[in-house]
This record gives sequence, structure tokens and C-alpha cells, in this order.
Amino acid sequence: MRSGTIAATEIWKRFRADRRGAQLQEQVGRIADRVRRRSNGGWRWALREIDVKAEPGESIGLIGANGSGKTTLLKILTRVMYPTAGRVDVEGRVGALISLSAGIHPNLTGRENILLTGSLMGLSRKKVATRFDEIVEFAELEKAIDRQTKYYSAGMIARLGFGVAAFLEPDILLVDEVLAVGDAAFQQRCLDRLRHVLNQGTTLVFVSHDLAAVEAACSRGLWLHDGEARADGPIREVLTQYRASVDSGAQLEHALSGRLRVPKVEVRARGGGLVRSDEPVELEFVIESDDEYRSWVYVGVTEGTAAPIFVINAGHETILEKGQTTVTCAIERLPLPRGTFYFWMGIYDKWTEGDELFAWQPVARFDVFGPEIDRAPRGVVRLAPLYVEAGWSAGQP
Repeated sequence: MRSGTIAATEIWKRFRADRRGAQLQEQVGRIADRVRRRSNGGWRWALREIDVKAEPGESIGLIGANGSGKTTLLKILTRVMYPTAGRVDVEGRVGALISLSAGIHPNLTGRENILLTGSLMGLSRKKVATRFDEIVEFAELEKAIDRQTKYYSAGMIARLGFGVAAFLEPDILLVDEVLAVGDAAFQQRCLDRLRHVLNQGTTLVFVSHDLAAVEAACSRGLWLHDGEARADGPIREVLTQYRASVDSGAQLEHALSGRLRVPKVEVRARGGGLVRSDEPVELEFVIESDDEYRSWVYVGVTEGTAAPIFVINAGHETILEKGQTTVTCAIERLPLPRGTFYFWMGIYDKWTEGDELFAWQPVARFDVFGPEIDRAPRGVVRLAPLYVEAGWSAGQP
């Protein structure tokens, strides 16, 4: 295989429950299960029949809820642990950042950790020295590089770890959610560096709950759920499926009620027909109340998570009478591209600091017909898929 190739086939991994310190009730339950032949020996499958194949220079984003098996799969690819069944072939030098302190010895200085990690990756001391200044500059550790890392903050360790992993010319770079500890400027610098190493032909496997960053860095997505692969394909398609699943679950959890109830919600294009980009759309909903309230209604639009793409007018004062009140929110020009979106709504007594009458939650799903937004260039984070009409011109001055 060429350097930078990953071939993991039919990976299974199971863990056994820790029995130390078990309560008497749990021990009795295990004995009863054995007597009834219902015991599984305390084993739990973390990964089930996972296939991951990547060519040199390919970028894969691993997404999924906590506990879905993402970090376990990364550890198997780095050979930190081995699968219960299946075959893993990884060709080339691997740079990995799976946890904040992984590979960093607390009693060594930042300088010594850089040299040690380079040696473990098979690089000569001279080769590491050529990259040393870049790593220190990236990590912003000029004044602390000769200090023991046990005195580093979490952010300093993250910067050092990522710098070492990304600057020592790995053939394969594995990055877990640890970048979340950095500030916005550091995260953007990490994405810039990811773009650079990808352009150099490095293979990337990136785990993050920041879906915008995953879309910016990766061309392919793998969605894990309860240890199984739910989807594997182009990153935007996989993210769309994942967002729809997350939001569908949120809708099932909420009963559209609180101190107020919302029995009816309708999304429609003005004059009927399909909801289209850059055209009027109306959200009409009925609110049921047992008392009178001077309330503020907040409406937002999301792509599938609770963070809104935009919130409409920052809220609207609404007088609610006893019984039912019909409220209509009209958007003159819908700034969304083709896709599936969700209206979210929250109602508060008097103001945002007042009592919560209706919790912030999804109330309606709707499809928008119109142009698709092209995928952003690698490393460019697009937080919201807004559709904006623009005119272009070019020529000699």
C-alpha cells in the first residue's frame, strides 16, 4: 500500500463491564441472570462491522453522538488498542491527537516532548529541528517551551499536541474532539493547518461535534450510531442525514406543550405552492392558553440543531387571551437554499428574562426549493447555509 492508506475491514470491538466495587444488588442480579441463562458475561459491543478505507490525501469526518464509537475507532487506527475481530492496515507515519495529554509526558518540557514525539514517529533529530520553530510559533509557547508540561493549561497542551501532530509531516493525521478547548482564533488556525497538510497529500480522519468544521475540513463523512455505520458518503449528504436524525429525535422528545400548548403549526408559501428560496413564506401557529399573558414569541430557523441559523426580529410581543390565539409570522424573502430546515419557537412571559411559557423547541419541518449552495473551499467554515443574491462583474480598470 502507498503511504497514507488506511484499510480497516469488518472491525468489531467489545469491552467488558468493570466489576470492581459492584453493589450487592448488582451482584445478585448477575447471579439471577446466570441461573436463568440470560447472562452475556458483561460484554458490550462498541463497534460492529465497521469498514474504513481511505486513499492518500482523503479526508474523512467521523460524526455521531457521544458513545457511538468514534474515539474507539481512532484508537484502533493508531494501534493504541486492537480490534476484537477484523483487520487493520495503516501505511505510513501517523500523527494523532486523541486526548489532551496523549503522548505528552508531564515531567518533560515542551521542547523535550517535541523531540521525543518526533523520534517515536521515526524522524531524525535534525528533521525535527527543522520544524521546531514552526511548532513553537503555532502553539504560542515561546515563553513556556522549556517549562515542564505539567504546569501547562489545557489550552497550552492542546496547542502543543496539535502542533506536534500536524507539523511533523505525518502521512496520516487523526484528530479527536480535543480542539474544542481552544478559542475561535486557535480553531481557525487548526483548520488552516489541516488544509495545508491535506494539500500536501496527508490523509485525515477528523472527529468533532462541530459539524461546520467537519464540513469545512472533510470531503467524506462516516456517521456512527451505537457502534454501527449509519451512513458513509459525501460529507454534505451524511451531515444532512445526521442533522435530520438529531432534529427528529428532538421533535419526538417534545410534546409541543408547557404552560402553553401549540396544537397546530403550518408553514406555507404566500399564495400557496412550494416554499422557495428568496420568496415569501409564512409560519402560522395556534397557541392555547388557560390564562392571559403579555408574552414575547421568538422564532428561529435551524438546519437540524438547536443553534439557529437566524432568529426572526429578535422576538415579537404578543397578547395571549384565554383559549386559542392564532399568530402568523411572515418572512418577505426567505434567505435559504434548497434543503430541509426547521422552525423553532420559544414563548416567554413579558421578556426574555421572564418565565418560560413554551420551551425553545422545533415546531415545524419544511422543505425549501431553489438553488443549492456550492461546497465551500477546503478549510473555509460556513456556519449558516444562507442564500444571498449577488451580482458579479470583472474587467480591466
